[in-house]
Amino acid sequence: MRILIGVSGGIAAYKIPFLIRLLKKIGAEVKCIMTPASSDFISPLVLSTLSNNPVGIDFWDPKDGTWNNHVAYGEWADLLVIAPATANTLSKMANGTCDNLLLATYLSMRKRTLVVPAMDLDMYAHPTTKRNLKQIEQDACFVIPAKIGELASGLVGEGRMAEPEEIVSEILRLLQIDQPFLNKKVLITAGPTQEAIDPVRFIGNNSSGKMGFALAEQALNLGAEVHLITGPTSCILEHEKLFSYPVVSANEMYECVKNIWNDCDLGVFAAAVADYRPVSVAEQKIKKSEDTLQIDLIKNPDIVAWAATHKNNNQKVIGFALETNNAIENALGKITAKKMDAIVLNSLGEKGVGFEVDTNKITILDSKGNLKEFELKLKSQVAKDIFEFILKLEK
Repeated sequence: MRILIGVSGGIAAYKIPFLIRLLKKIGAEVKCIMTPASSDFISPLVLSTLSNNPVGIDFWDPKDGTWNNHVAYGEWADLLVIAPATANTLSKMANGTCDNLLLATYLSMRKRTLVVPAMDLDMYAHPTTKRNLKQIEQDACFVIPAKIGELASGLVGEGRMAEPEEIVSEILRLLQIDQPFLNKKVLITAGPTQEAIDPVRFIGNNSSGKMGFALAEQALNLGAEVHLITGPTSCILEHEKLFSYPVVSANEMYECVKNIWNDCDLGVFAAAVADYRPVSVAEQKIKKSEDTLQIDLIKNPDIVAWAATHKNNNQKVIGFALETNNAIENALGKITAKKMDAIVLNSLGEKGVGFEVDTNKITILDSKGNLKEFELKLKSQVAKDIFEFILKLEK
């Protein structure tokens, strides 16, 4: 998969390194062309370093006379992605203007072009811009409409460039990359839960939510509509097919799962849910008075077990477990007791594994006794392994 990214001069150019990173993660070869104005917003060196390819800006290099062959760019690429596409670039595209390397390449493209506009809301709403967008769509370009959000001007409205995750999903769709979860709904839980002791303190854990968010990103890449129920976490993911439900406590997560699960095809329960919560929550901050403090706890509902016992024949339930001893035996016991289709066993205590890190080492077991161990990998790669395993369960 060869992706040519055309960057024009808008503040949204800061998102392009993230787009390149995501494309490289799924195995794409990436090259970049920049308009001269875009280098005021982001350095060509950054894009060259991330893409591992030279960046084209001018038709020729004044230092040595080397020609940047726009025809060769057009022949090389499977898809041209123009992002951000500013009002100026859209106008030139709509009218066939060819005054920079990017526009010359656009006119030389033999395959598809995806346009991702970004500009201030009044510019985006202007009849001229709407007319130009309509024209380039008639010229066989595909357009991801601008989103509503906070803009560089400080205004809030339509004009924000689509997030890199959504752009990648659209690239995969246009290139007809296999999306086995297209038209399916996937429920994913992520992050920790926090069980209040008083208005200040809580019982929690060190889960960062990174694994759950990596799973959500991979499900989106596979075409799914994702319903992400997440405890308190600093992770961020935006996509038009992503529906997020922030919760705090295990009970809140439980109620949210109960409301959504019936409409989903798959549940991947990666959240680190607290097993117990205080019987009662103090209305005021508990003062430090005695040498010891006793807090009575009560068991929280088992979210995975509930989903597994309320699934139909077409739904699959994938659980997660973190064990410190007798790991395989305990994981197999959980599969049987909770009636799950498979369980992902996390390792703990090994280098590069644990909370707040970007890597993980897992073993997956299914209800038929199949077991597969994996090496230490980035959590994004672990998410791919998990979904590949899930796809085999579907067959």
